This record gives sequence, structure tokens and C-alpha cells, in this order.
Amino acid sequence: MRRDAYFVWSLDVCARTCLVYSHFERFLCLSIGSHSLMAFATYIVGQTPFPEFSVVLMLDDVQIGYYDSVTWSVVYRSSSDSKYQNEEKSDADIVFLDMYNSMKERAVYFKKHLNHTNGVHVQQRLAGCELLDDDKPGLLQRWDAFNGQEIGEYTFDTEKNVQTKIIWGPWGQITRLHMRFLIKNIYQPICIKVLRRYLYMKKNSVMRKVKPRVRLMKKTLTDSQGLQISCLATGFYPRHINLTLFRDGQPVDDDQITGGEILPNGDGTYQMRKRLGISKEELREEHKYNCTMKHLNLDNKLDITFGSPTHSVVFSVLVFMGVAVVIITALIIWRKRQAAGKCSVKTSSFL
Repeated sequence: MRRDAYFVWSLDVCARTCLVYSHFERFLCLSIGSHSLMAFATYIVGQTPFPEFSVVLMLDDVQIGYYDSVTWSVVYRSSSDSKYQNEEKSDADIVFLDMYNSMKERAVYFKKHLNHTNGVHVQQRLAGCELLDDDKPGLLQRWDAFNGQEIGEYTFDTEKNVQTKIIWGPWGQITRLHMRFLIKNIYQPICIKVLRRYLYMKKNSVMRKVKPRVRLMKKTLTDSQGLQISCLATGFYPRHINLTLFRDGQPVDDDQITGGEILPNGDGTYQMRKRLGISKEELREEHKYNCTMKHLNLDNKLDITFGSPTHSVVFSVLVFMGVAVVIITALIIWRKRQAAGKCSVKTSSFL
């Protein structure tokens, strides 16, 4: 519970004070069908009830391990194969101890150059690799932040090239060559190896495919006498999805749409909702609206048409009136036949 509570705390601090969590969200959506292994590391300067250094290990959006400076060992959420325990401990010592030392060194540098002397300071790092859907290694990326300020990022592609964006403390040529050597010979091989291993172990979780369910909703806006139309896709996995609202065949501008965030459901699937407000004046123009969705589990895109909101309301009223007329007519005919039957019985009795 302590480690889970720390993970929630670290993500909350990150979401409020730095840019790393937004990079984590972005990394989850790099390539449709791909998978990632990410290390979310935090180094704390100052007195807190939490470890000086800690790492949460994520396979896609599933936490699989935890490491900190109290135990100096990885604790996995599920038991790993015993034949890999020594190898995993050795890999963790190589990667996480090097990460600890580099983050500690950079924290000292930033405290000095940014004039931060007292209090609590937090350096955070998100680093990980990607495995493409053809089982080939993709990008290896890293982002760093200190006290909520982005301080650098780098990307290592499959061609063994390193692209850096160092905002504070630029790298020299020796540092750049050293990092390239570490990435090529240590970081990426270990990351891809562990990613493949746990992808196989967790395949029932992270490789499952669940099709989205779609709901279309309309809501009357009483204050403006307009309408709000919503397109909700829910219950899908994996989280990659493309949901687009169209007006008369043209995509609606993002600044007119609310929502659009991918949110988790309680069962491990995801949902996305997009809303569009339609003014009273726009309703008179009788536009046609549709919602288009693309997901990994759909062979083709799903296109659902709203039609003209005003026409749909009028059509509903006309249908209701038509059904009512049919029912009333049938009832009148039935009563006439009943009355005619009674008259014939009386006439035969009289005769």
C-alpha cells in the first residue's frame, strides 16, 4: 500500500508541477499497435516521508514494478520467472543506479545554478522504449524536469541517432558520445528485452482487444434554446482511438468542441466523449452532423450520422402523430364492428 500510495502521490505531484506526466500520456499514443516500457523516476532533495529516489515501472498503462533507494531492489507486482531473477536484479542495478547517480548529480547542478538552496526540490524523469507492432524496436526517449520546469529531452531512433534538446546544462561532445554508447549497448537492449518478456507475461492484459461501444446523445440547452450533441465511445482497449465530429462533411474545429480526453473506466478499458454546442440560430440552418471513430479493433471506420437536429425533432413528432392516428382509426373500426355484431344478434333473436 505504501508503494501504491507513493505512485499516486508522484503522479499527482507530476501532473501539477511538471511536464513529465504529459509526456507519459503522449508516449502511450506513439504508434497504434505498439507497446512501451516506461520508467517514471523521482529524485527528491529535502526532507519528506518518501524515499530519496524511486522508480515506477509501467508496461503500456499497467504498473508492473517498483524500485526505491530504501531497498535498492525491484518489487514486481506479479511473480516473474525464477530463472530470470538474477538477470533482472543485475539489469535493475545497472539501469536504476546509473539513473540515481545522474539525477543526483543534475539536482546538485540545478540547485546551484537556479539559486534553489532550502526546501524540497523534485527532479523527475520519464524514460523508456517502444516496441512496434512488427516486433521491431522503435523510439527510446527521455524527458527531464526540475521543480516543474522542463530541463531536457532526447530521442534515440532505430538508426542509432541521438536527438537532444537540452535546455539547462548543455552536453559536451564527450557526454554526448558517452550517452550514445550507453543507449546503444546497455539501455535499449535491456529495455527491449524486459519489454518483450513482460509483454508475453501480461499479454492477457495489455494485448487484449475490446471494441468500443458508441452512444449518441442530445441535450437541450435551456438557457440558449440550443442543443448539445455528444459522441461517446466507451469500453475500448487499447487506448488508441480517433474520434471526430463533422458538420456537413467537414471536421468541426477543436476550439468548438469540449471534452476529447481519454479517461479510464473501472474495468481497465477507456472512454472518450466529445461535445458540440449548437446555437438556436445554427439550428435554423439545418446542418447535418456525424461522428466518425477509428479504433484498432474496427476493420473500418465507424460513421454515425446525427442528421439535422431540427428535422429529427420534427420527424419524431410526425412519427408519433402518425402512430396515434393509426391506433385511433383501428380503435374506431373495431368499435364499429363490435356494434354491428351486437345489432345482428338482436335482429336474429327478434325474428
